[in-house]
Amino acid sequence: MTRQCQPCTACCDGWVQITVKGCEAYPGHPCPHSTGQGCDDYENRPVNPCRNFECAWIKQGSRLPDDFRPDECGALVIDHVLTWEGLVVDLAVPVGREIPEKTLNWLMQEAEKKMRPLIYQMQDPEVDELEKNPLTLAYGPPAFQQWVMQQQAEGRKLW
Repeated sequence: MTRQCQPCTACCDGWVQITVKGCEAYPGHPCPHSTGQGCDDYENRPVNPCRNFECAWIKQGSRLPDDFRPDECGALVIDHVLTWEGLVVDLAVPVGREIPEKTLNWLMQEAEKKMRPLIYQMQDPEVDELEKNPLTLAYGPPAFQQWVMQQQAEGRKLW
């Protein structure tokens, strides 16, 4: 059975930072074409990022459980955002301020089982407003965690 995006619009609602036709979308600032139920210009959406974007839940043969649609589980997962030391690294961004504990625990267990380090984000609990650039954390071997911290300290974009 093929999974359908709708009614989820997490990617368009700014939880994933994207630029569509020159307009930025980021936490607290959805794509201007998002109606909250879909796209008001779906037929004319650009190839990048809209047509090319595919969250891990919607992919054919997804390893994510059925109840992991982003708007239901509180996280949007993107497979294989980068490779580190020969290992595939996945990304999880919160659909909200942070990824719910149950969802994050499942993602971490899956990361261990599949030997796929995980980068995940959350809003700073000390700040009331949603931040454009949430805290970025790493789960995996200590060397991977250190590498992610180093990349951030040097201002390198991870994905």
